[in-house]
Amino acid sequence: MGTISVSTGRRVGAVASIFLGLAALSALGPASAQPLSGPAAPGPINPSADQAAQMRRALDNAHLHGFAPGAFTPRGTDNPALVAATLRYAKAVRSGRLPESAFRSDWGLRPAAFDPAPGLAAAVANNRVQAWLNSLPPPYTGYQALQKGLVQYREIQATGGFTPLPEMDLKPGAVGPMVELLRARLAQEDKAAPLSVAMVPAGAPVGSAAVPIYNQELSEAVQRAQRRFGQQPTGVFTAGLRTQLNVPVQRRLDQILANMERWRWLPSSLPEHRIQVNIAAAVLTVFVGDEATMSMRAVTGKPGSETPMLRSSIHSIVLNPPWNVPAGIARNELYPKGRGYLAANGFRILPGGGLQQAPGPGSALGLIKFDFQNPYAVYLHDTPSKGRFASYSRLASHGCVRLEKPMALARHVLANDPYWTPEQIEATIAGGKTTRATVQQPVEVFLLYWTSWVTADGGVNFRADPYGWDTLLMQRLGQVA
Repeated sequence: MGTISVSTGRRVGAVASIFLGLAALSALGPASAQPLSGPAAPGPINPSADQAAQMRRALDNAHLHGFAPGAFTPRGTDNPALVAATLRYAKAVRSGRLPESAFRSDWGLRPAAFDPAPGLAAAVANNRVQAWLNSLPPPYTGYQALQKGLVQYREIQATGGFTPLPEMDLKPGAVGPMVELLRARLAQEDKAAPLSVAMVPAGAPVGSAAVPIYNQELSEAVQRAQRRFGQQPTGVFTAGLRTQLNVPVQRRLDQILANMERWRWLPSSLPEHRIQVNIAAAVLTVFVGDEATMSMRAVTGKPGSETPMLRSSIHSIVLNPPWNVPAGIARNELYPKGRGYLAANGFRILPGGGLQQAPGPGSALGLIKFDFQNPYAVYLHDTPSKGRFASYSRLASHGCVRLEKPMALARHVLANDPYWTPEQIEATIAGGKTTRATVQQPVEVFLLYWTSWVTADGGVNFRADPYGWDTLLMQRLGQVA
Protein backbone atom coordinates (compact mmCIF):
# COMPACT_ATOMS: atom_id res chain seq x y z
CA MET A 1 0.00 0.00 0.00
CA GLY A 2 1.09 3.57 -0.30
CA THR A 3 0.04 7.05 0.48
CA ILE A 4 0.40 9.98 -1.85
CA SER A 5 0.52 13.46 -0.43
CA VAL A 6 0.45 16.79 -2.16
CA SER A 7 1.76 20.04 -0.79
CA THR A 8 0.04 23.37 -0.55
CA GLY A 9 1.35 26.95 -0.63
CA ARG A 10 5.10 27.48 -0.92
CA ARG A 11 6.35 25.61 2.14
CA VAL A 12 8.08 22.26 2.33
CA GLY A 13 5.58 19.48 2.86
CA ALA A 14 5.86 16.18 4.65
CA VAL A 15 6.48 12.58 3.87
CA ALA A 16 3.76 10.03 4.37
CA SER A 17 4.58 7.54 7.11
CA ILE A 18 5.70 3.93 6.85
CA PHE A 19 2.61 1.90 7.67
CA LEU A 20 2.41 -1.80 8.55
CA GLY A 21 5.65 -2.73 6.85
CA LEU A 22 4.95 -1.03 3.54
CA ALA A 23 7.15 1.65 2.04
CA ALA A 24 6.54 5.26 2.89
CA LEU A 25 5.92 7.72 0.12
CA SER A 26 7.46 11.13 -0.20
CA ALA A 27 5.29 13.29 -2.38
CA LEU A 28 5.45 16.69 -0.77
CA GLY A 29 7.79 19.51 -1.48
CA PRO A 30 8.15 23.17 -2.31
CA ALA A 31 5.31 24.42 -4.42
CA SER A 32 6.12 26.41 -7.50
CA ALA A 33 4.71 29.86 -7.98
CA GLN A 34 1.10 29.97 -9.02
CA PRO A 35 0.46 30.60 -12.73
CA LEU A 36 0.72 34.26 -13.57
CA SER A 37 -2.50 35.76 -14.72
CA GLY A 38 -3.56 38.99 -16.27
CA PRO A 39 -6.23 40.60 -18.38
CA ALA A 40 -6.94 39.25 -21.80
CA ALA A 41 -4.51 40.52 -24.40
CA PRO A 42 -5.94 43.37 -26.47
CA GLY A 43 -4.14 42.08 -29.54
CA PRO A 44 -1.56 39.59 -30.76
CA ILE A 45 1.06 38.33 -28.31
CA ASN A 46 4.47 39.40 -29.61
CA PRO A 47 7.34 37.91 -27.59
CA SER A 48 10.84 39.33 -27.87
CA ALA A 49 13.67 37.22 -29.24
CA ASP A 50 14.75 36.20 -25.72
CA GLN A 51 11.19 35.38 -24.73
CA ALA A 52 10.68 33.37 -27.89
CA ALA A 53 13.84 31.39 -27.11
CA GLN A 54 12.46 30.59 -23.66
CA MET A 55 9.21 29.40 -25.19
CA ARG A 56 11.00 27.21 -27.74
CA ARG A 57 13.14 25.68 -25.00
CA ALA A 58 10.01 24.77 -23.01
CA LEU A 59 8.48 23.14 -26.09
CA ASP A 60 11.69 21.24 -26.80
CA ASN A 61 11.66 19.92 -23.22
CA ALA A 62 8.01 18.90 -23.23
CA HIS A 63 9.07 15.24 -23.27
CA LEU A 64 10.22 15.70 -19.65
CA HIS A 65 6.54 16.02 -18.76
CA GLY A 66 5.65 12.83 -20.59
CA PHE A 67 4.60 14.33 -23.90
CA ALA A 68 5.75 12.79 -27.17
CA PRO A 69 8.78 14.44 -28.78
CA GLY A 70 7.57 17.08 -31.20
CA ALA A 71 4.06 17.13 -29.73
CA PHE A 72 4.13 20.93 -29.57
CA THR A 73 6.31 21.76 -32.55
CA PRO A 74 5.10 25.12 -33.90
CA ARG A 75 3.11 24.83 -37.13
CA GLY A 76 5.13 27.53 -38.78
CA THR A 77 8.22 29.65 -38.18
CA ASP A 78 6.70 32.97 -37.17
CA ASN A 79 5.71 34.30 -33.75
CA PRO A 80 1.99 33.50 -34.07
CA ALA A 81 2.84 29.82 -34.68
CA LEU A 82 5.18 29.79 -31.68
CA VAL A 83 2.58 31.46 -29.46
CA ALA A 84 -0.11 29.00 -30.57
CA ALA A 85 2.17 26.04 -29.80
CA THR A 86 3.07 27.51 -26.41
CA LEU A 87 -0.60 27.93 -25.54
CA ARG A 88 -1.28 24.29 -26.47
CA TYR A 89 1.63 23.17 -24.32
CA ALA A 90 0.58 25.38 -21.40
CA LYS A 91 -2.93 23.99 -21.33
CA ALA A 92 -1.71 20.39 -21.58
CA VAL A 93 0.93 20.63 -18.85
CA ARG A 94 -1.29 22.66 -16.51
CA SER A 95 -4.68 20.96 -16.75
CA GLY A 96 -4.06 17.86 -18.83
CA ARG A 97 -4.86 16.76 -22.35
CA LEU A 98 -8.10 14.88 -21.75
CA PRO A 99 -11.18 16.78 -22.94
CA GLU A 100 -14.17 16.96 -20.59
CA SER A 101 -16.15 14.67 -22.88
CA ALA A 102 -13.58 11.89 -22.46
CA PHE A 103 -13.87 11.64 -18.66
CA ARG A 104 -15.74 8.70 -17.21
CA SER A 105 -18.63 9.73 -15.02
CA ASP A 106 -16.86 8.34 -11.95
CA TRP A 107 -13.71 10.34 -12.67
CA GLY A 108 -15.25 13.09 -10.59
CA LEU A 109 -11.94 14.84 -9.95
CA ARG A 110 -11.71 17.24 -12.88
CA PRO A 111 -9.15 19.94 -13.65
CA ALA A 112 -10.29 23.53 -13.32
CA ALA A 113 -10.86 25.41 -16.56
CA PHE A 114 -7.66 27.08 -17.67
CA ASP A 115 -7.15 29.64 -20.42
CA PRO A 116 -3.40 30.24 -20.77
CA ALA A 117 -3.66 33.21 -23.14
CA PRO A 118 -4.12 35.97 -20.52
CA GLY A 119 -1.24 34.59 -18.47
CA LEU A 120 1.11 34.42 -21.44
CA ALA A 121 0.13 37.92 -22.54
CA ALA A 122 0.87 39.26 -19.04
CA ALA A 123 4.15 37.35 -18.88
CA VAL A 124 5.29 38.81 -22.19
CA ALA A 125 4.24 42.32 -21.19
CA ASN A 126 6.03 42.05 -17.83
CA ASN A 127 9.05 40.14 -19.18
CA ARG A 128 8.30 37.15 -16.96
CA VAL A 129 7.88 34.43 -19.56
CA GLN A 130 10.25 31.97 -17.91
CA ALA A 131 8.57 32.40 -14.52
CA TRP A 132 5.19 31.80 -16.14
CA LEU A 133 6.43 28.68 -17.93
CA ASN A 134 7.89 27.37 -14.67
CA SER A 135 4.56 27.90 -12.91
CA LEU A 136 2.55 25.73 -15.27
CA PRO A 137 3.23 22.09 -14.20
CA PRO A 138 1.66 20.67 -11.01
CA PRO A 139 3.58 22.27 -8.10
CA TYR A 140 3.92 19.02 -6.19
CA THR A 141 6.96 16.91 -5.42
CA GLY A 142 4.95 13.79 -6.19
CA TYR A 143 4.67 14.93 -9.81
CA GLN A 144 8.30 15.99 -9.97
CA ALA A 145 9.41 12.63 -8.57
CA LEU A 146 7.43 10.83 -11.28
CA GLN A 147 9.29 12.95 -13.84
CA LYS A 148 12.52 11.42 -12.54
CA GLY A 149 10.93 7.99 -12.63
CA LEU A 150 9.95 8.62 -16.23
CA VAL A 151 13.58 9.29 -17.12
CA GLN A 152 14.69 6.15 -15.29
CA TYR A 153 12.21 3.86 -17.04
CA ARG A 154 12.84 5.41 -20.44
CA GLU A 155 16.53 4.62 -19.93
CA ILE A 156 15.63 1.02 -19.07
CA GLN A 157 13.56 0.84 -22.25
CA ALA A 158 16.41 2.32 -24.32
CA THR A 159 18.78 -0.39 -23.10
CA GLY A 160 16.48 -3.24 -24.08
CA GLY A 161 13.87 -3.36 -21.35
CA PHE A 162 13.54 -5.76 -18.45
CA THR A 163 15.22 -9.16 -18.39
CA PRO A 164 12.33 -11.67 -18.27
CA LEU A 165 12.41 -14.21 -15.47
CA PRO A 166 11.43 -17.84 -16.11
CA GLU A 167 9.38 -19.87 -13.67
CA MET A 168 11.73 -20.82 -10.88
CA ASP A 169 11.56 -21.91 -7.27
CA LEU A 170 13.90 -19.72 -5.23
CA LYS A 171 14.16 -18.93 -1.56
CA PRO A 172 16.93 -17.73 0.75
CA GLY A 173 19.85 -20.14 0.65
CA ALA A 174 19.29 -21.18 -2.97
CA VAL A 175 22.37 -21.50 -5.18
CA GLY A 176 22.89 -21.34 -8.93
CA PRO A 177 22.54 -19.24 -12.08
CA MET A 178 18.86 -18.48 -11.45
CA VAL A 179 19.91 -16.57 -8.35
CA GLU A 180 22.15 -14.33 -10.43
CA LEU A 181 19.33 -13.85 -12.94
CA LEU A 182 17.06 -12.64 -10.14
CA ARG A 183 19.75 -10.32 -8.74
CA ALA A 184 20.36 -8.76 -12.15
CA ARG A 185 16.65 -8.21 -12.74
CA LEU A 186 16.15 -6.54 -9.36
CA ALA A 187 19.13 -4.29 -10.02
CA GLN A 188 17.45 -2.87 -13.12
CA GLU A 189 15.02 -0.97 -10.87
CA ASP A 190 16.71 -1.00 -7.47
CA LYS A 191 19.98 0.91 -7.19
CA ALA A 192 20.52 -0.59 -3.74
CA ALA A 193 20.42 -4.17 -5.03
CA PRO A 194 23.69 -6.06 -4.45
CA LEU A 195 26.27 -5.82 -7.22
CA SER A 196 27.13 -9.47 -6.73
CA VAL A 197 25.91 -12.42 -4.68
CA ALA A 198 28.70 -14.76 -5.73
CA MET A 199 30.52 -16.43 -2.87
CA VAL A 200 32.07 -19.73 -1.89
CA PRO A 201 29.46 -21.87 -0.09
CA ALA A 202 30.13 -22.49 3.57
CA GLY A 203 31.97 -25.77 4.11
CA ALA A 204 33.11 -26.04 0.51
CA PRO A 205 36.63 -27.39 -0.10
CA VAL A 206 39.47 -24.89 -0.31
CA GLY A 207 39.80 -23.53 -3.83
CA SER A 208 36.12 -24.02 -4.67
CA ALA A 209 34.67 -21.53 -7.12
CA ALA A 210 32.27 -18.82 -5.99
CA VAL A 211 28.65 -19.35 -6.98
CA PRO A 212 25.58 -17.07 -6.78
CA ILE A 213 23.84 -17.55 -3.43
CA TYR A 214 20.44 -16.21 -2.35
CA ASN A 215 21.90 -14.39 0.64
CA GLN A 216 20.57 -11.84 3.12
CA GLU A 217 21.35 -8.92 0.80
CA LEU A 218 19.34 -10.48 -2.00
CA SER A 219 16.51 -11.29 0.40
CA GLU A 220 16.39 -7.62 1.42
CA ALA A 221 16.30 -6.58 -2.24
CA VAL A 222 13.38 -8.95 -2.77
CA GLN A 223 11.60 -7.37 0.20
CA ARG A 224 12.08 -3.90 -1.28
CA ALA A 225 10.62 -5.09 -4.57
CA GLN A 226 7.65 -6.66 -2.81
CA ARG A 227 6.96 -3.40 -0.99
CA ARG A 228 7.18 -1.43 -4.22
CA PHE A 229 4.49 -3.66 -5.70
CA GLY A 230 2.27 -3.70 -2.60
CA GLN A 231 3.01 -7.32 -1.69
CA GLN A 232 3.79 -8.86 1.67
CA PRO A 233 7.54 -8.33 2.14
CA THR A 234 8.64 -11.88 2.97
CA GLY A 235 11.99 -11.79 1.17
CA VAL A 236 11.05 -15.04 -0.59
CA PHE A 237 10.77 -14.98 -4.38
CA THR A 238 7.18 -15.84 -5.31
CA ALA A 239 5.13 -16.31 -8.44
CA GLY A 240 3.36 -13.04 -7.63
CA LEU A 241 6.64 -11.13 -7.55
CA ARG A 242 7.74 -12.78 -10.77
CA THR A 243 4.52 -11.60 -12.41
CA GLN A 244 5.22 -8.00 -11.40
CA LEU A 245 8.87 -8.16 -12.43
CA ASN A 246 7.85 -9.47 -15.85
CA VAL A 247 5.47 -6.59 -16.58
CA PRO A 248 6.90 -4.93 -19.74
CA VAL A 249 8.68 -1.63 -19.26
CA GLN A 250 6.27 0.07 -21.69
CA ARG A 251 3.43 -0.81 -19.35
CA ARG A 252 5.31 0.77 -16.46
CA LEU A 253 5.91 3.87 -18.55
CA ASP A 254 2.20 4.03 -19.34
CA GLN A 255 1.39 3.85 -15.62
CA ILE A 256 3.80 6.69 -14.86
CA LEU A 257 2.30 8.79 -17.66
CA ALA A 258 -1.28 8.08 -16.55
CA ASN A 259 -0.51 9.15 -13.01
CA MET A 260 1.28 12.29 -14.18
CA GLU A 261 -1.85 13.18 -16.13
CA ARG A 262 -4.02 12.68 -13.04
CA TRP A 263 -1.72 14.97 -11.04
CA ARG A 264 -2.78 17.71 -13.48
CA TRP A 265 -6.39 17.24 -12.45
CA LEU A 266 -5.68 18.39 -8.91
CA PRO A 267 -6.24 22.02 -7.94
CA SER A 268 -3.22 24.30 -7.91
CA SER A 269 -3.29 24.35 -4.12
CA LEU A 270 -4.77 22.09 -1.49
CA PRO A 271 -5.92 22.66 2.07
CA GLU A 272 -3.22 21.91 4.58
CA HIS A 273 -5.79 19.98 6.62
CA ARG A 274 -7.31 17.24 4.51
CA ILE A 275 -8.06 13.54 4.22
CA GLN A 276 -6.79 11.57 1.22
CA VAL A 277 -7.69 8.06 0.12
CA ASN A 278 -5.57 6.23 -2.42
CA ILE A 279 -8.22 4.02 -3.99
CA ALA A 280 -5.84 1.66 -5.79
CA ALA A 281 -3.65 1.08 -2.71
CA ALA A 282 -6.62 1.16 -0.28
CA VAL A 283 -5.01 3.55 2.21
CA LEU A 284 -6.34 6.64 3.99
CA THR A 285 -4.00 9.41 5.18
CA VAL A 286 -4.80 12.49 7.25
CA PHE A 287 -2.80 15.69 6.79
CA VAL A 288 -2.66 18.51 9.34
CA GLY A 289 -0.50 21.53 8.65
CA ASP A 290 0.47 19.66 5.50
CA GLU A 291 2.04 16.91 7.62
CA ALA A 292 0.88 13.29 7.47
CA THR A 293 -0.41 12.70 11.00
CA MET A 294 -2.51 9.55 10.64
CA SER A 295 -2.61 6.63 8.25
CA MET A 296 -4.81 3.58 8.14
CA ARG A 297 -5.73 0.73 5.88
CA ALA A 298 -8.98 0.95 4.00
CA VAL A 299 -11.17 -1.28 1.86
CA THR A 300 -12.16 0.31 -1.43
CA GLY A 301 -14.44 -0.70 -4.27
CA LYS A 302 -13.96 -3.97 -6.09
CA PRO A 303 -13.77 -3.92 -9.90
CA GLY A 304 -17.31 -3.47 -11.13
CA SER A 305 -18.19 -1.44 -8.03
CA GLU A 306 -15.48 1.18 -8.39
CA THR A 307 -14.83 3.85 -5.79
CA PRO A 308 -15.02 7.14 -7.72
CA MET A 309 -12.36 9.82 -7.82
CA LEU A 310 -13.72 12.98 -6.22
CA ARG A 311 -13.19 16.00 -4.01
CA SER A 312 -15.63 16.96 -1.27
CA SER A 313 -15.85 17.95 2.41
CA ILE A 314 -16.92 15.89 5.41
CA HIS A 315 -19.82 17.89 6.83
CA SER A 316 -21.16 15.45 9.43
CA ILE A 317 -20.55 12.16 11.18
CA VAL A 318 -23.38 9.74 11.90
CA LEU A 319 -23.00 7.66 15.05
CA ASN A 320 -24.93 4.38 15.10
CA PRO A 321 -25.96 4.78 11.45
CA PRO A 322 -28.66 2.62 9.87
CA TRP A 323 -27.83 1.22 6.46
CA ASN A 324 -30.23 2.16 3.69
CA VAL A 325 -29.36 -0.62 1.30
CA PRO A 326 -28.89 0.37 -2.35
CA ALA A 327 -31.59 -1.21 -4.49
CA GLY A 328 -29.15 -3.26 -6.55
CA ILE A 329 -27.50 -4.81 -3.51
CA ALA A 330 -30.88 -5.52 -1.94
CA ARG A 331 -32.22 -7.13 -5.10
CA ASN A 332 -29.15 -9.13 -6.09
CA GLU A 333 -27.55 -10.06 -2.79
CA LEU A 334 -29.93 -9.79 0.15
CA TYR A 335 -33.50 -10.54 -0.89
CA PRO A 336 -32.45 -13.91 -2.37
CA LYS A 337 -31.28 -14.98 1.12
CA GLY A 338 -34.85 -14.94 2.36
CA ARG A 339 -36.83 -13.21 5.08
CA GLY A 340 -35.32 -15.32 7.82
CA TYR A 341 -31.83 -14.09 7.03
CA LEU A 342 -33.05 -10.50 6.78
CA ALA A 343 -34.80 -10.60 10.15
CA ALA A 344 -31.86 -12.29 11.86
CA ASN A 345 -29.49 -9.59 10.62
CA GLY A 346 -31.59 -6.58 11.54
CA PHE A 347 -33.08 -5.76 8.15
CA ARG A 348 -36.57 -4.40 7.66
CA ILE A 349 -38.49 -3.70 4.51
CA LEU A 350 -39.49 -0.04 4.29
CA PRO A 351 -42.70 1.30 2.78
CA GLY A 352 -42.14 1.35 -0.93
CA GLY A 353 -39.96 -1.75 -0.89
CA GLY A 354 -36.65 -0.31 0.30
CA LEU A 355 -34.44 -2.25 2.66
CA GLN A 356 -32.82 -0.89 5.80
CA GLN A 357 -30.51 -2.48 8.33
CA ALA A 358 -30.85 -1.30 11.91
CA PRO A 359 -27.88 0.39 13.56
CA GLY A 360 -25.61 -1.61 15.77
CA PRO A 361 -22.22 -3.33 15.87
CA GLY A 362 -23.40 -5.90 13.32
CA SER A 363 -24.52 -3.29 10.80
CA ALA A 364 -22.64 -3.19 7.51
CA LEU A 365 -21.75 0.43 8.34
CA GLY A 366 -20.46 -0.43 11.79
CA LEU A 367 -20.84 2.33 14.37
CA ILE A 368 -19.62 5.39 12.46
CA LYS A 369 -20.29 6.93 9.06
CA PHE A 370 -18.62 10.01 7.56
CA ASP A 371 -20.87 11.97 5.20
CA PHE A 372 -19.78 14.27 2.37
CA GLN A 373 -21.68 15.61 -0.60
CA ASN A 374 -21.14 13.68 -3.84
CA PRO A 375 -23.28 12.39 -6.70
CA TYR A 376 -22.17 8.78 -6.20
CA ALA A 377 -23.72 8.12 -2.76
CA VAL A 378 -20.38 6.98 -1.34
CA TYR A 379 -18.98 7.69 2.10
CA LEU A 380 -16.37 6.54 4.61
CA HIS A 381 -17.55 4.14 7.29
CA ASP A 382 -16.80 1.59 9.97
CA THR A 383 -17.34 -2.12 9.35
CA PRO A 384 -17.91 -5.20 11.51
CA SER A 385 -15.75 -7.20 9.11
CA LYS A 386 -12.20 -6.43 10.23
CA GLY A 387 -10.41 -9.39 8.66
CA ARG A 388 -9.91 -7.79 5.27
CA PHE A 389 -7.62 -5.11 6.75
CA ALA A 390 -4.95 -7.76 7.36
CA SER A 391 -4.82 -8.51 3.64
CA TYR A 392 -2.59 -6.86 1.08
CA SER A 393 -5.52 -7.06 -1.35
CA ARG A 394 -8.29 -4.82 -0.11
CA LEU A 395 -10.52 -3.91 -3.04
CA ALA A 396 -13.71 -5.57 -1.88
CA SER A 397 -16.44 -3.00 -1.18
CA HIS A 398 -19.40 -1.88 -3.24
CA GLY A 399 -17.75 1.52 -3.74
CA CYS A 400 -17.75 3.09 -0.29
CA VAL A 401 -14.55 3.21 1.76
CA ARG A 402 -14.36 1.03 4.87
CA LEU A 403 -11.93 2.21 7.54
CA GLU A 404 -9.58 0.31 9.79
CA LYS A 405 -9.64 3.00 12.52
CA PRO A 406 -12.94 4.90 12.22
CA MET A 407 -13.02 5.96 15.89
CA ALA A 408 -9.59 7.58 15.59
CA LEU A 409 -10.74 9.47 12.50
CA ALA A 410 -13.97 10.59 14.19
CA ARG A 411 -12.04 11.93 17.18
CA HIS A 412 -9.75 13.80 14.82
CA VAL A 413 -12.50 15.36 12.69
CA LEU A 414 -14.46 16.45 15.78
CA ALA A 415 -11.40 17.48 17.81
CA ASN A 416 -12.20 21.21 17.74
CA ASP A 417 -15.80 20.78 18.88
CA PRO A 418 -16.02 21.22 22.67
CA TYR A 419 -19.18 19.13 22.84
CA TRP A 420 -17.94 16.14 20.90
CA THR A 421 -15.21 15.02 23.21
CA PRO A 422 -13.91 11.43 22.83
CA GLU A 423 -15.98 10.53 25.90
CA GLN A 424 -19.13 12.04 24.39
CA ILE A 425 -18.59 10.16 21.13
CA GLU A 426 -18.19 6.87 22.99
CA ALA A 427 -21.18 7.55 25.26
CA THR A 428 -23.41 8.36 22.28
CA ILE A 429 -22.38 5.18 20.51
CA ALA A 430 -22.96 3.16 23.66
CA GLY A 431 -26.47 4.65 23.91
CA GLY A 432 -27.36 3.09 20.56
CA LYS A 433 -29.36 6.04 19.24
CA THR A 434 -28.67 7.27 15.74
CA THR A 435 -27.11 10.72 16.11
CA ARG A 436 -25.68 13.10 13.54
CA ALA A 437 -22.73 15.21 14.68
CA THR A 438 -22.25 18.28 12.52
CA VAL A 439 -18.61 19.05 11.74
CA GLN A 440 -18.12 22.70 12.66
CA GLN A 441 -15.07 23.03 10.41
CA PRO A 442 -15.66 20.68 7.47
CA VAL A 443 -12.58 18.70 6.44
CA GLU A 444 -11.89 18.27 2.76
CA VAL A 445 -11.59 14.73 1.47
CA PHE A 446 -9.95 13.57 -1.75
CA LEU A 447 -10.50 10.13 -3.25
CA LEU A 448 -7.58 9.61 -5.64
CA TYR A 449 -6.48 6.79 -7.94
CA TRP A 450 -2.71 6.42 -7.74
CA THR A 451 -1.02 3.36 -9.25
CA SER A 452 2.51 4.77 -9.45
CA TRP A 453 4.46 7.00 -7.09
CA VAL A 454 7.97 7.47 -5.76
CA THR A 455 9.00 6.82 -2.16
CA ALA A 456 11.55 8.75 -0.12
CA ASP A 457 14.30 6.31 -1.11
CA GLY A 458 13.71 7.05 -4.80
CA GLY A 459 12.01 3.75 -5.57
CA VAL A 460 9.19 3.89 -8.10
CA ASN A 461 6.17 2.07 -6.69
CA PHE A 462 3.51 0.41 -8.80
CA ARG A 463 0.15 -1.13 -8.06
CA ALA A 464 -2.03 -3.20 -10.28
CA ASP A 465 -4.49 -1.17 -12.31
CA PRO A 466 -7.51 -2.79 -10.65
CA TYR A 467 -10.13 -0.76 -12.49
CA GLY A 468 -8.32 -0.60 -15.82
CA TRP A 469 -8.32 3.18 -15.54
CA ASP A 470 -4.64 3.55 -16.47
CA THR A 471 -5.23 1.59 -19.66
CA LEU A 472 -8.39 3.50 -20.49
CA LEU A 473 -6.79 6.87 -19.81
CA MET A 474 -3.82 6.11 -22.04
CA GLN A 475 -6.15 4.91 -24.79
CA ARG A 476 -8.19 8.10 -24.61
CA LEU A 477 -5.11 10.28 -24.51
CA GLY A 478 -3.90 8.50 -27.62
CA GLN A 479 -7.07 9.62 -29.40
CA VAL A 480 -6.45 13.28 -28.61
CA ALA A 481 -5.11 15.13 -31.63
